[in-house]
Amino acid sequence: MITTALRRQLARDDGALSLEAMILFPVLIMVLLLIVAFGRIQSSGNAVDTAARNAARAASLERDAGAARSAGTADARAGLRDQGLSCTAVSVDITTDGFNAPLGTPATTTATVRCTVRLSDIGLPGLPGAKTLTSSFTSSIDSYRQRD
Repeated sequence: MITTALRRQLARDDGALSLEAMILFPVLIMVLLLIVAFGRIQSSGNAVDTAARNAARAASLERDAGAARSAGTADARAGLRDQGLSCTAVSVDITTDGFNAPLGTPATTTATVRCTVRLSDIGLPGLPGAKTLTSSFTSSIDSYRQRD
């Protein structure tokens, strides 16, 4: 008698595991894709932060505004490339007002880096196709270094 009741119980559960798997697998895949998307955004944000920091530092080491813009822009683009970040659009802005300050006066230069990262290849429904990441960093210009 126990075996007959057990058989009936097992017969009623046929296919339940398959149904649960069909419901659970898409949810698990979406969660994994969401983790991949957040990971990509986080690592890309770190790369943009590093590029802005390096660009501001490179600009602050120059003697005039034109050279500062060139050095900062080149350093930011090289930093993004070295970090393996492929941006669909890159913008680097270097403020050079500090180069007009008289010697002995504290001055700074700021680099702002914008990078648009593609997310459409992840394939998660509802995820935007791209995200623009922005980072700024300010670096001091040597107050007593000669400026042109």
